[in-house]
Amino acid sequence: MKIIHVVCKRAKEDAIDIAGELIKTFGASLNIVLEEETARKLGYDKTFEMEHVGEGADLIIVLGGDGTLLSVSRHGKRKEVPILGVNLGGLGFLTETSVEELPATLTKVLGGDFGISKRIMIDVRVKRDNDIIFEITVLNDAVITKDALARIIDIETYVDNEYLTTFKADGLIFSTPTGSTGYSASAGGPLLYPSLPNIIVTPICPHTLTNRPIILQEDAEVRAQLKSKGEKVVLTLDGQIGFPLEFDDEVMIKKSAHVVNLISSSSRGYFEILRTKLKWGER
Repeated sequence: MKIIHVVCKRAKEDAIDIAGELIKTFGASLNIVLEEETARKLGYDKTFEMEHVGEGADLIIVLGGDGTLLSVSRHGKRKEVPILGVNLGGLGFLTETSVEELPATLTKVLGGDFGISKRIMIDVRVKRDNDIIFEITVLNDAVITKDALARIIDIETYVDNEYLTTFKADGLIFSTPTGSTGYSASAGGPLLYPSLPNIIVTPICPHTLTNRPIILQEDAEVRAQLKSKGEKVVLTLDGQIGFPLEFDDEVMIKKSAHVVNLISSSSRGYFEILRTKLKWGER
């Protein structure tokens, strides 16, 4: 590995400081390129724009949290370059490596001593009046949700063109296994092992208590149509991007051809991460 792209959480000054340390420690032997905003703050001249993250790179280092990594995964989906996530605070399910572990972990990675956790993404499209008006590929989830003051909304849902049900709820979450520890879990959804290829459908506060989360087959194509008029409803992607929905809009979800290659922590397994992050077993 010779070319490394580094992305920092912009609001984190310590992330920018760590990027500077990486340049001092590894800059003589590696071509380290920084996202343009970080480079500007450090007065560094090797830069890339976020929409080009991963282009020509052998490795991407993310300094921040899961939100930063989710953004990188969307912008870099076509490159599928290995991503080393470094957690600078917060829960950090995706950014597994600690700041203290970074130098040793990076040395191992540069020597080829690392494992990859392949994570599926989902393609999300919005259809209105027979036209596709919005499309995106995300790593975590797509959520149809009502405004805080709106009434319960009706979402008519199909799987492979077979009618599933009309959810009467505050919303509906379509989650990957990676996203299963996020919003879906808080709404009562199951946790899926991250390498699984399935999509989870989780209703948010359903009016009918027998409406439960469902795990779909790998090749499932889901279609959810908004059947409520006069309500403010939004489609939220990875908790970072919002798209307003109108009556009769169709949201279509399926597993993407793209994957995200996350470098696995060498010091702990997935179940240890679950126990630590979710504080399982503590009193």
